[in-house]
Amino acid sequence: MTLTVSKRRPLVAQSEIRNMSIECARRGGINLAQGVCDLPVPDVVIQGAAAAMEHGTNIYTRFDGRPEFRKAIAAKQKRCTGMDVDPEGQVVASAGATGAFYSTCLALLDEGDEVIVFEPYYGYHVVTLASLGIKPVYVTLEPPNWDIVADDLERAVTAKTRAMILNTPSNPAGKVFTRQELELIADFAEAHDLFVFTDEIYEHFVFDGREHVTPASLPGMSRRTITISGLSKVFAITGWRLGYAICDPEWALAIGHFSDLVYVCAPAPLQMGAARGLDELGPEYYQSISDDHQMKRNLFCDTLRDIGLTPHVPEGAYYTLADVTSLPGATSKERAMYLLEKTGVACVPGSAFYQGPVGETLARFCFAKEMPVLDDAMNRLKEI
Repeated sequence: MTLTVSKRRPLVAQSEIRNMSIECARRGGINLAQGVCDLPVPDVVIQGAAAAMEHGTNIYTRFDGRPEFRKAIAAKQKRCTGMDVDPEGQVVASAGATGAFYSTCLALLDEGDEVIVFEPYYGYHVVTLASLGIKPVYVTLEPPNWDIVADDLERAVTAKTRAMILNTPSNPAGKVFTRQELELIADFAEAHDLFVFTDEIYEHFVFDGREHVTPASLPGMSRRTITISGLSKVFAITGWRLGYAICDPEWALAIGHFSDLVYVCAPAPLQMGAARGLDELGPEYYQSISDDHQMKRNLFCDTLRDIGLTPHVPEGAYYTLADVTSLPGATSKERAMYLLEKTGVACVPGSAFYQGPVGETLARFCFAKEMPVLDDAMNRLKEI
């Protein structure tokens, strides 16, 4: 018998996002590839974590997280969405939103199940499913509005379909699903008895007066929806790995047990810092984040237009997909590498977000940068 890696190994390669980040660092460039937000971490969040460490909050938590963190999440959900959430049975803290998503898949899906995924998609969702023997079934949304077509959903569903994944606001398209679109999804999920896994990590990055609607708040959706979010983006603490799932107590218990198995717990003192931030930062904090990124979106998309890389202007999140077919190269990876070599600005090839050929025409840029960095990037791009 020859020693070898598992059959899952070929499914889990380093993401193109991290590949481009490495290439960017090698060249000393500006990284608009990885979704790291350059906001300052709020003082209250830092101070809350430091105080927790000093006062001995440095050991394992309960499987679903510190009570202060769960209560703060439930209170924030009530303020922002009107949902009544029991912090004792409906909130599970995990190692980032990705940890919450992975634990959800382990708890609620079986090998051989199928899950509907909207394309363009976030790669971690797809790879997580594939690594567990779960088949992603793609429904492609077309620009510029990325509208849902009901017939496309019906064509995608089979007897093996157990769930659908909804990312709103979305990475990479910046799509903010409207209440009417979510009602269509709710009707579809109810008709076919599906779970809806939502990734709402960018919920506070919405532009032009749009509203983020959490699908679980719609009539009949509270039991079938697993609401997943986290603090990585809004508090600029991607390295803290703090995320959570909100759902029916039956699902929360199973998700919490799998999260405990894989991660044991999210970092205890960091949960306390995030709880302080959730409790003490008011609506003006979140609005200022939205306004700041809308301004950056406008400037960056104008630059892309000026240099012939037509952007799909996002409605939320902090990425834009742009048409890069005017650049040299036969694939989106070749074009992204050309741009990096020519300007020192890194983006992500669109093929990282699509199964089909559409991705070869696109690249994703992250504009969540401090203004001096974004200005430098825009000035470099103007030189191509």
